[in-house]
Amino acid sequence: MQRIDMHAHYYGGGLVDFLAARQARPCLRAGADGGRVMMAMNGEFPFTPAHHDVGVGLARMAETGLTRRMLTFPGALCVDSLPADQVAGPIAAFNDHLAGLKGDRLTGLAGLPLADMALAARELRRVRRELRLPGVILPSDYFNTLEDARRLAPVLEAASAEGCLVMLHPGPMAGQAPAPLAADFPQYRTSVIQLQAQAAQSALTVVLGGMLDAYPGIRFQVVNLGGTLPFVFERLEAVARHRNPGEPFPTSQLRRIWYDCASLGPRALEAAVALYGAERIMLGSDYPIFHDDPWEVALAPARISEAEREQIAWRTAAELLDGLE
Repeated sequence: MQRIDMHAHYYGGGLVDFLAARQARPCLRAGADGGRVMMAMNGEFPFTPAHHDVGVGLARMAETGLTRRMLTFPGALCVDSLPADQVAGPIAAFNDHLAGLKGDRLTGLAGLPLADMALAARELRRVRRELRLPGVILPSDYFNTLEDARRLAPVLEAASAEGCLVMLHPGPMAGQAPAPLAADFPQYRTSVIQLQAQAAQSALTVVLGGMLDAYPGIRFQVVNLGGTLPFVFERLEAVARHRNPGEPFPTSQLRRIWYDCASLGPRALEAAVALYGAERIMLGSDYPIFHDDPWEVALAPARISEAEREQIAWRTAAELLDGLE
C-alpha cells in the first residue's frame, strides 16, 4: 500500500548558509557539543542533517514505509515574516531548489516573502506557473481573525486564480513578534494546548469568513486534524442552537477543508474521521520535528475501517495532488 506524508518540513535549499550568516534570530549557531543549534524565534533546538539533507529524509521514508512526501518551507521558523528585502532572494532560491526535488517521491510547498504582499503574490504565481509546485505554506496567525486574513487578499486571490494548495501552519504574521512562551511548562501549554486551539481558529476563520466560496480555487489544508475542532464541534453547534437559533453552525463546511494527522494519534484520528470523513484526512509526520512513523502510531491502531485506513494512508493525498498537477 502507498503511504503519502503530507506534512514534513525542509531546511535545505540555501537556508543553512542564509541562517548561518544572520546575526539575529532566526539563525544558526555552533553548539557546545560541536553540533549546530537553530536559534528560532521562540526557542532553540539541535539542528541535524535530518533538517536539511534530502538523503537522510529519504532514508527515513524507506524505514517507515512512506512512498511519497510533501516537504514544506519551514514556516514556523519565521523567515517568511522577515522584511522582504532580506528574505525575498533566499525564499525564491529555496523554491527553485524545492522544484528541482519534485518527482515521484517528493513534492513541496513553497515559501513567500509575506512582508510585501504584492511580491508574495508574484512569487506564488511563479511557483505555480513556472516551478509547477502544488502550492504554498502560510502562517496561520493570519487566520486568527477575518480582519487579519484580509491582509492576505493579494496572495489569496492569486492562489485561487492559479489553483493552489495552501497549508495553514503555525507562524506569525509579517512584522509580528511570535507569541511569548507560556510562563511555565511551555512545551505543553504553548506547543500543544495553545497551538491546537490556534489550528481550530484557522479553520473557523476559513469557514465562518466565507473564504471557501470567496477563493474557490484554493484547497485549504489545516494541520493537526484541525486542532481541537473534532472535540469541540458539538459545543459550537450547541452555542449556535441556543444563541443563534436561526443560524446553525455550518459543520458541513468543515468537510470542504483538508487535514493532516501530523503528531497526533489513533483516538484523535478516530474523532476526526467521524467529523470530516476519511476523504478529507491525510497522513502526516511533521518530520524532522517528530520522528514517529505516522502509520504505526496513528493509522494502524485507529478503530476505523480498512477502506478508511487506505483512504487516509494515500488516496486522499493522491487525489488532491493529482488535481494540482
